[in-house]
Amino acid sequence: MPISEQHAGRCYPATAPYQVSRAKIAEFAAALGDANPGYVGEQPIAPPTFAIVLAAAAWDAYFDDPELGVALRRTVHGDQRFSWQRPLRAGDEVRATLTIEKVRRRGATAFVTISVALATTDGEQLCTSVSTLVHTDEAEAAA
Repeated sequence: MPISEQHAGRCYPATAPYQVSRAKIAEFAAALGDANPGYVGEQPIAPPTFAIVLAAAAWDAYFDDPELGVALRRTVHGDQRFSWQRPLRAGDEVRATLTIEKVRRRGATAFVTISVALATTDGEQLCTSVSTLVHTDEAEAAA
């Protein structure tokens, strides 16, 4: 059965802990070409979009769910938003938990809103990433 409105509310187990490190923050900031001084030093914070690294790890459970029939190759990332409680910092150990918030079907296309809650392993809420994914069913992709 392809993904449908009935799947809204499905929540997947949290990812394994991810250790935010100074090196990973520096790599990400360099890839962005962002020389913000807050991203270096002894106590750096991560660029805001660094959260997608952790959120995307939680997407694996969504794409691996055989009941949904979704595939990355048939998915377009349509929208992305972040709501922050505080910045990610070097030394944070973070888990990501994905929930399917909303599914709208239009023929063979599903518009899926997912949220990924990022929290420290101690339970401190850090950020919520909300994405809209546009997915085309296999039968339509083959046509």
